[in-house]
Amino acid sequence: MSKASQRYLVLISKIIFFYSVFYVIMKILAILQGSWLVPNLILSLPYLVLGIVGGIIVKKNTYNWLYVIAGALLISVVRYYEQEWVVALHNYFG
Repeated sequence: MSKASQRYLVLISKIIFFYSVFYVIMKILAILQGSWLVPNLILSLPYLVLGIVGGIIVKKNTYNWLYVIAGALLISVVRYYEQEWVVALHNYFG
């Protein structure tokens, strides 16, 4: 792998990791401020897993493109459908 490609891999991996941590923290803060508990917890679980895996990757310094691709897809899909899923989950569990 070229040096530039490796740098992009490290950079994007860290961005996904920090975004995942930030997202989980924001969901917890939203719940504490009165948002629906169950839908927000369910939607934060994939980010929690992504953040834990990302933390392990950053700590061990073993970056790979699979994490970047999966992270980008997960973030894109969840953010696109988030509002619909929150309402649907609230109606289902509420």
